[in-house]
Amino acid sequence: MDAPVNSKFPKIVIIGGGFGGIEVAKGLKDAEAEVLLLDRNNYHIFQPLLYQVATGTLEPDTVSYPLRKMFAGQKNFEFRMTEVTKVSPETNTIETNLGTITYDYLVIATGANTNYFGNKEIEANAMPMKSTVEALNLKSRILQSLEEATLRTTREEREPYLNFVFAGAGPTGVELAGAVAEIRNKVLPREYPSLNKDEFNIYLVDMMPRVLPPLSEKASKKAQEQLESMGVQVMTGVKINTFNGDEISFEGGRVIRTKNVIWSAGVAGVVPDGIARESVVRGNRIQVDNIGRAKGYQNVFAVGDVAAEISEKLERGHPMVGAVASQAGKQLGKNLARIIKGQPTEPFKYWDKGSMAVIGKNKAVADIGSFKTAGFFAWVMWMGVHMLLMAGFRNKVVAFVNWFGSYFTYSGGTRLILTKPKKDPVPVPTDLPRA
Repeated sequence: MDAPVNSKFPKIVIIGGGFGGIEVAKGLKDAEAEVLLLDRNNYHIFQPLLYQVATGTLEPDTVSYPLRKMFAGQKNFEFRMTEVTKVSPETNTIETNLGTITYDYLVIATGANTNYFGNKEIEANAMPMKSTVEALNLKSRILQSLEEATLRTTREEREPYLNFVFAGAGPTGVELAGAVAEIRNKVLPREYPSLNKDEFNIYLVDMMPRVLPPLSEKASKKAQEQLESMGVQVMTGVKINTFNGDEISFEGGRVIRTKNVIWSAGVAGVVPDGIARESVVRGNRIQVDNIGRAKGYQNVFAVGDVAAEISEKLERGHPMVGAVASQAGKQLGKNLARIIKGQPTEPFKYWDKGSMAVIGKNKAVADIGSFKTAGFFAWVMWMGVHMLLMAGFRNKVVAFVNWFGSYFTYSGGTRLILTKPKKDPVPVPTDLPRA
C-alpha cells in the first residue's frame, strides 16, 4: 500500500478532498514531491449546492466531480479511497483501512461535521445535511412526509408531517427554507392536489437576533423579508430545548408538532484521532500558525474548516466557509513547495470577496465589499458565481439546464424517493470543506 511514486522526493499526504485539500494538491503540481490524497469518497463535492440535491433541483452527480479525473495529468499525484482511523505524528504514520501509510509532511483537510452542542436527543432525531448521503436522506424525508400527509384524513393527523423546522438561520438554513417554500408554493398545488398548502408550515429558527449573521444588517433584513413573503415563519432570538422525533420544544414553553427538524445550527471540525488535545481549540479545530502549521508540530499542517488561525484579530479563526478553505489551500500548497526547496514561506492572508445567499426565484442577497444588492440582480450574481466555481463543464451545463427549467416551470430536477431517511453512518467525513 505504501509504495512511493518516486522515493527521491518527500512524501506529502493530504487527508480530505474538500476545497482546501484539492487546492493544496493542485498547488504542489510542479513541486519535487510525492502527493498522496486520501478520502473516503472518490469525488469532490461542491457543498454550497447540496441543499439543491436535498430539494430535488439537482442530482448528486451534478455537484460532485471525480478526484482522479480532477488530477488526471498531474504526474506527482496519487489518490487512495480509504478511511483514516488514526494519525501518529510521533512516527509519521497514518492508519487506514488499507493499512499503514508513512509521510514526510501531513496536511489535515478533514473539514467539519454537524455540531449538536451535546444535545443527544436532537442528534438522534434531527436531520443533518453535511454530506451527499445526508442530502439524499433529507430529500427522501421531505417527499415521504408529503406522501404520509396524503394518507391522513384530518388536519391534526397531517400536522406533524407538514411542519418543517429548520434550525440555524445561516446560509444553509436560509437556502433550504427558501427551497422548501418553493416546493410548498409551486409544486404542492400541482403534484399533491389533495394537500392544502396553508397546512404546510415552514419555520426558520435561530438563537441569533437576525438571519444570515455573517452578512450586513441590510442584507439580513432583506433576506427575512423575502423569506416571509414566501410564507416562511422566521423565529430569531429563540433557543431550541429538545426534539424527540414528534415535537420540538423551545425555551419559553412553545411546542411545535413535527417529524421534520433539519439541523444546520452549528458545525465542528473533524479532527483525526492521534492529534494532541492541546493542539485543538474551540469548535474542535486544530490551531495553526499563519502558514497553516499545526500547533505543537513541525511537519503537520491543517487547512479549511478543521483549521483555526488564532490571533488578536482572529479570536476564533477565519470563518468556516469554502472561500477560506480554497484560498488557504492554495497558499499552503505554495508554502509546502517552498519548504521543500528550503525557501522562506509567506503568511496566509484571507481576501474576503463577499458573501451571498439565495432564497428563491429572483430572490437573493449579496454583500460584495461596500456594494450590497438584493433581488433579481443578486440572484443572477449568485448563479453566475456558483456556475464558475463548479468543477467540470458537464456539471455547469446540467446545473444551468436545471435552473433554466426550474425558472420557468418549477419542474426542474427529480423528486424520486430512493432511500429511507437515515443518518450517514460514517463518523469521520473527509469530503467536507466548510461550511
